[in-house]
Amino acid sequence: MSEPTPSGREMEILKILWEHGPASVREVRERMCPGGELAFNTVQTLLRIMDDKGLVAHRAEGRTFVYTPTYSRERATTRFLDRVFDGAIDQLVLSLLKARDAGPDELRRLERLIADARKGKRPDGEGRAGRDRDREGRA
Repeated sequence: MSEPTPSGREMEILKILWEHGPASVREVRERMCPGGELAFNTVQTLLRIMDDKGLVAHRAEGRTFVYTPTYSRERATTRFLDRVFDGAIDQLVLSLLKARDAGPDELRRLERLIADARKGKRPDGEGRAGRDRDREGRA
C-alpha cells in the first residue's frame, strides 16, 4: 500500500491539528474557516476521508469525534525533501534562503539550531542511526 498524500485541504486540517492538538469537527471548522466558508458536513467528510487514508485517528467523546493527526509534520517534511530535493537538506536550506530574505535574528536562530543538531552527532560522524545500530548489535 502506498503512503497517503494529503490534499491541500487535508494539509490545512493537519496544520490545525499539529498546532492546536486533538480537535472535534467543530473546532477544526472554526479554526479553518472562521467566517463559515465551509459547511460543517464538508469538514466532517474531509476528516472522515483523512481517517480512512490513515492521516488522522479519532476517538469518541460522547457523541463527538475528536481527531488526532497520525501523519506528522516531520513525515510531511521528509516527503517534501525527498520529492523536491532528492533528500538534500543543504539544497533545501539554500533554496529557502534564496526565496526568503532572512534577517540577522533569524539567521542566528538557524545557526543555533545547526549547532544544537551538531551536538546530537557523535564525534566519529555517526548520528542517531549509528547509535541505534550499536544498541541493536548490528555495528
